[in-house]
Amino acid sequence: MTISLDLADLARGYRDGSLTPAGVAAEVLGRIAARGDDHVWITLRPEADLLGDAAELARRWPDPAARPPLYGVPFAVKDNVDVAGLPTTAACPAYSYVPGRGAPLVDRLLAAGALLVGKTNLDQFATGLSGARSPYGVCESPLVPGLISGGSSSGSAVAVGAGLVAFAVGTDTAGSGRVPAALTGTTGIKPSRGLVSTLGMVPACASLDCPSVFARSAADGLAVLSVMAGQEPGDPWSRPLPVPPSSPPAVGRMRIGVPEDLAFHGDGAAEAAFAEVVKRLAGLGHHIVPVDLGPFLAAGRLLYQGPWIAERLAAVGDFAARHPGELHPVTREVLGGSAGLSAVDAFEGLYRLRALRAETRPAWASMDALAVPTVPTTFTVAEMLESPIDRNTVLGHYTTFANLLDLAAVAVPGGMTAAGRPHGLTLLAPAGADALLAGLADAFQSRTDAFPSHTDAATPPAGGFRPPAGAAGARADAGVPRSPADTGVPRARAGAGRPGREVLAVVGAHRLGQPLHGRLAALGAAALGTAMTAPLYRLYALDGGEPARPGLVRRPDGGVPVEVELYDLDREALGTLLAETGPPLGLGSVDLADGRRVLGFLCEAYAAEPAKDISAHGSWPAYLLATARTLSAS
Repeated sequence: MTISLDLADLARGYRDGSLTPAGVAAEVLGRIAARGDDHVWITLRPEADLLGDAAELARRWPDPAARPPLYGVPFAVKDNVDVAGLPTTAACPAYSYVPGRGAPLVDRLLAAGALLVGKTNLDQFATGLSGARSPYGVCESPLVPGLISGGSSSGSAVAVGAGLVAFAVGTDTAGSGRVPAALTGTTGIKPSRGLVSTLGMVPACASLDCPSVFARSAADGLAVLSVMAGQEPGDPWSRPLPVPPSSPPAVGRMRIGVPEDLAFHGDGAAEAAFAEVVKRLAGLGHHIVPVDLGPFLAAGRLLYQGPWIAERLAAVGDFAARHPGELHPVTREVLGGSAGLSAVDAFEGLYRLRALRAETRPAWASMDALAVPTVPTTFTVAEMLESPIDRNTVLGHYTTFANLLDLAAVAVPGGMTAAGRPHGLTLLAPAGADALLAGLADAFQSRTDAFPSHTDAATPPAGGFRPPAGAAGARADAGVPRSPADTGVPRARAGAGRPGREVLAVVGAHRLGQPLHGRLAALGAAALGTAMTAPLYRLYALDGGEPARPGLVRRPDGGVPVEVELYDLDREALGTLLAETGPPLGLGSVDLADGRRVLGFLCEAYAAEPAKDISAHGSWPAYLLATARTLSAS
């Protein structure tokens, strides 16, 4: 019997007794042996240790109902992340050390019942996107012989893509959790920075690093991320972000940004394949919004052309100075690029990044997620070795800006191009949107025709994206209230809501694409769509504080309809949300235009007195978009 390593299939087999952890471990060992020396592994655990751990899982949790979420799930860890008792090499043998304790993320996975198989190959010191910068050999893509697997998390991606483990831990600074996903046909989840602790991880750029997950699907990846995530005491880079649920939330119709100008470096097959990906997104009912990617790409160039290259030297500079001969030649050349950079350069780089963040911010008023090709083209191992730095830059074209701009990302396979090469789609959104992105990616992978009545989908023409007539973002009347059909979520359904749960109306910072939306997803809220209030309310832009928020105030004597988003969530979660909400905002009854009365965020009247009345815009996103356009015009 061939064993499926999908998490749902493993859980089902363990539950009905057709699988045991020892049997799965034996199957994994057999697959690894059958592949031979594929350069995936730096350290494989001894067979006796792996089988012993598998037997211990069965003894410890005999009751299926009591088993932890990753019971008996085989996984691998990139060899720049500490595992207690196993060497950490960062793909540099002379750097190797054996930690006495593991990284917190590894400890969380083990506590959840996952079964560690070994540690995987990588581009040395996580510097590179090719998978071809390791003294332990070059991992090829399991999809096309001779094709690179991508890096730096090459071994982790191939271990999943080749069916050797169910999931693998990688890292992502410049795209190392996404580029290999595209080239190996796996799903790569790059969480929000600070959502998963980087303690016990050899840094590449400490201020930008984050662990990542390779899995067989977005659903599997999110289940793993939900275990790894959480603020870690003592980690200076950890921060209180919403921990995503273990299952992807349902998502409605969303506004998906697609770059107006796309670069594929002459790869016409990749260009055609991505046009088909965008068509599939539109076919799912999403609105396709044209986006100027220029400032995003400018931010990405700072990673290797700005002072952040010196941060890589800060991580391993002492070792590099003492052991220059132990470095891979390309690693040594990359680190040498920091020579001559000064503190002034560092501050100027920070100022430039802040300016670019401000320049990209208006784009998020018109889109809920950004869709880009994961890589513009692909290379063989021979081609990569021929020009390792220039072609590395090409691979990172659509990935290097994500961490600099504080974005979360999910990379999913897009199939094979007409030329027989893999390609992929990456979805990005502001930090905290991890669950939202996983839900969007899961729907894309499931290929469900969520909105068969949607009619304004169009295939992008060759040479770039052109939005369909009437698409969100192409509107001339962007400053006026939008109808529910024009928003990024489905029209509200009558009678929505379930026993023991409530319908909640949100107007501002908790909406899709807004800074606090991830909190709703973490509380298990399900999107019901948009609706208009009864003409009894005024909307105000409240003064001060981050994130920016509006206030909805009931004014029966001079109110107007205001657009809200509706969510279904249980009462306990609602209580948690209320406890987190500070004055002047609170929860109260909101009357909708269709006659329903639901709970919603309301503002105390005193706070509206000094605030700007923005009711004429009809919604918070419409106001943000109009403001952004005014600022850009000035």
